[in-house]
Amino acid sequence: MRIPVVDIPVVGVPMRDGARRAARAAARALLLAMGIFAAALSVTPPARAAEEVDLLLALAADVSRSVDGQKFQLQRDGYAAALTDPKVVAAITGGTLGRIAVAYIEWSGAGNQKVVIDWTVIRDADSAGKFATQLLESPRAFADRTSISGGIDFSVAQLDRAPFPARRKTIDVSGDGTNNSGRDVTAARDEAVAKGIQINGLVILTEQPLSWNAEHTNPAGGLDAYFRNNVIGGPGAFVMTAQNFDSFGQALIGKLIAEIAGTAPPTRAAALGGALR
Repeated sequence: MRIPVVDIPVVGVPMRDGARRAARAAARALLLAMGIFAAALSVTPPARAAEEVDLLLALAADVSRSVDGQKFQLQRDGYAAALTDPKVVAAITGGTLGRIAVAYIEWSGAGNQKVVIDWTVIRDADSAGKFATQLLESPRAFADRTSISGGIDFSVAQLDRAPFPARRKTIDVSGDGTNNSGRDVTAARDEAVAKGIQINGLVILTEQPLSWNAEHTNPAGGLDAYFRNNVIGGPGAFVMTAQNFDSFGQALIGKLIAEIAGTAPPTRAAALGGALR
């Protein structure tokens, strides 16, 4: 910084050369100090580091046209109830950091995916309750074909942009049918797994096959086997089965606890409202 030369007159007191030089030096020092202080005030404080969480969990829910209005509401209610269940909240608060980040995604056909609730930190019953309330109040996004691959790809993109660092990343795919839109689902799965993402499945069985497309909801070998062979991936990945939409919420509780804790889910079907495959 260039300090201008300043003459500081002292009224009524004649200044000799030595005194004048000393006054100028004092003025320069004062101006320099003022400049440094102003510069310090203008510096933008560093951004706060992003909050780390134990788990990034993308809840990817099937809202294709095979999911009618009643099934859709049962699914939404099931997610809201499971996220606020005391056992799930205890699993969250019992983690290393005691918090996870969740995003709720709805998917249907190849071009139809939407973030219903963006990344939100859940750390206690209150934050879980707020997330659940927002979920119940949000309108349905789609009712189209079934692109599990599109749902996985979209979920991966949301994990990539998540503002919270986490050592574990999981996509929780729930659905009642096979992939019938978009690219091959195994390719989407393999690419996600290669990025260190675990994909788990929650299969919702259909008691009465669709009259217009029975193989979609009731493929040969069963929908749970289809998910196990084509959808899930990563170390410890698993498929759980809800016998119908009515038992979806109970099955989801066991699934969420296992995902949050990073452990294998319990095997007793009675405790889950479904079955582990």
